[in-house]
Amino acid sequence: MAVNYPTIELKKGKEKSVLAKHPWIFSGAIAKEPKGLKEGEIVQVTDSNANYLATGHFHKATISVRCIDFDNNPIDQQFWNNKIQAAYNFRNVLGLVNNSETTLYRLIHGEGDGCPGLVIDVYGKTAIIQVYTKGMYDAITFINNALVAVFNDNLNAIYSKSAETLAKHGVQNIIDEYTYRSDDFHEEKYALENDIKFIVNYIEGQKTGFFIDQRNNRSLVQHYAKGKSVLNTFCYTGGFSLYSIKGGANKVVSVDSSKKAMEGVAANMELNFPKANHEGITEDVMTYLKKSDEQFDLIILDPPAYAKHLSQVKNAMVGYRNLNTEGLKKIKKGGILFTFSCSQAVDTELFRKIIFQSALQANRNVRILHQLSQPEDHPISIYHPESEYLKGFVLYVD
Repeated sequence: MAVNYPTIELKKGKEKSVLAKHPWIFSGAIAKEPKGLKEGEIVQVTDSNANYLATGHFHKATISVRCIDFDNNPIDQQFWNNKIQAAYNFRNVLGLVNNSETTLYRLIHGEGDGCPGLVIDVYGKTAIIQVYTKGMYDAITFINNALVAVFNDNLNAIYSKSAETLAKHGVQNIIDEYTYRSDDFHEEKYALENDIKFIVNYIEGQKTGFFIDQRNNRSLVQHYAKGKSVLNTFCYTGGFSLYSIKGGANKVVSVDSSKKAMEGVAANMELNFPKANHEGITEDVMTYLKKSDEQFDLIILDPPAYAKHLSQVKNAMVGYRNLNTEGLKKIKKGGILFTFSCSQAVDTELFRKIIFQSALQANRNVRILHQLSQPEDHPISIYHPESEYLKGFVLYVD
């Protein structure tokens, strides 16, 4: 059943990307919009001949509409139930639902699941909602109800964590209003990833508490770690470090500038491998790389995003190049370097060029063993290539 929402009309010829189901509509494509539209309001989008194109959330920004539907459906509780159910079914096909060895996964990955501005991660029987747009925040009651309907008794708690992502709108993190069985919600508990226990601090941790997107890449580190000395930089709470120990590394050094993160590494090590040969160093990574004389068989470089916007790409290139140059200098002959960029504005081709420049500067012969991306529960929509944000290379260094 079609529903009439306030209508935004596009300029002639600007409907092509929407017909191709790209979910973003930029302000420059808009010919007419109603006066007084509120931030996050649901709108319909038409072409210059008043033909329906999509329904989405309106925002007073460069991306003016983020489309959530292309079939003129009413955006009601059933709509959101269908969205969450489809995402759940997909993760079930992937083998992530009711998996005894891996109890954490991403349920909703923004545009990859047709939900721009929404992330939902599942840790055991707790779902963490994080929204990035006012429109998606306004739908949070629908989303919460949909989670309850789809998961039934397989969730104990739902927590909305969006105070940082929507700070300009005065949004607060919500425990009680959108949480059921809230007595089962804890600030800290552990979840399993490939039978490794990770303490997840939902409230104080980065993002939703853990970086789920490196799961497959952590497994690859485990594959290469046997008998090696390993350096894990920007280690956060030690994901790559724990997989290295599990893979048989003879020594692991974890480096991060955050004291809180390093406390997390120590706790996770104690929980899984209390007798491991592990050293945690709280220090700026570049400072450590430049002053340390130690060489390693395997190094992981997984920095935070250096460029969140196109305007920051030039500076990001310098940062990535300097980091990888220093990393390559610390690799033993015949060693392996895992290097990543999670900057959406830095695509794979550009990142590869940066690694090329770093190899020249470090005067090392480098071969690419693997090209890496995000895991399958962080899907990339064929209609939205921008949803591919994580890229990485595994390098063999002579």
